[in-house]
Amino acid sequence: MTHASKPTRGVDEQRVNASHWCPVSSQPPIPTRVVLLCGPSGSGKSLLSARSGLPVLRLDDFYKEGDDPTLPLVAGSSDIDWDHPGSWDADTAVAAIVDLCRTGRTKIPVYDISLSARTGEEAVEMGRTPLFIAEGIFAAEIVTRCRELGVLADALCLSRGPVRTFRRRFLRDLREGRKSVPFLLRRGWRLMRRERSIIARQTALGAHRCDRDEALGRLAAAAAGRRPAATPAA
Repeated sequence: MTHASKPTRGVDEQRVNASHWCPVSSQPPIPTRVVLLCGPSGSGKSLLSARSGLPVLRLDDFYKEGDDPTLPLVAGSSDIDWDHPGSWDADTAVAAIVDLCRTGRTKIPVYDISLSARTGEEAVEMGRTPLFIAEGIFAAEIVTRCRELGVLADALCLSRGPVRTFRRRFLRDLREGRKSVPFLLRRGWRLMRRERSIIARQTALGAHRCDRDEALGRLAAAAAGRRPAATPAA
């Protein structure tokens, strides 16, 4: 991380007119901000991101590889817990977000979920956009860091209801061949039972719980440079 420094030199013993003095930051202004979009797997984050018309960074591309010894396991099982924040590379994700906010470009890994592996690297160019979305189930994990780095515009947590989310997640993962059917069923049942606690954690980390329509309204406000008013969750 870098921190703006206050000037401590360049002031002599002559009297200075304070009304004409202002501190000089060591960092240029940040031209772009990010909206972090989280929510349980299957809650519609990718669909909402596409509908918004904003550039999107897929945070799923920052998963660790399947042979990483630090990957957490599901309690009482040999399954890797891909829904645990420990399965995800937060440091690399934050670095990519900061690059995009400061320069409009970065390099990100290309990740194949079915293989649990990174298959390459690609350059991302966003140009002169004032706002982009970074979406993924772990987006809430980096809310505080992005706020402290001065790049956060908003943080949203999509909520659709456990049964609806279970159905959408299973059909999507089956269609895309993400994992074996038994694994998807075990994971889906586990996530459905945990959905309320997942949302509670993400909101505690600083994401605002909302439905699709409220999320679109807050995205529009952020794109216009307005801070959305606090509203009750749907």
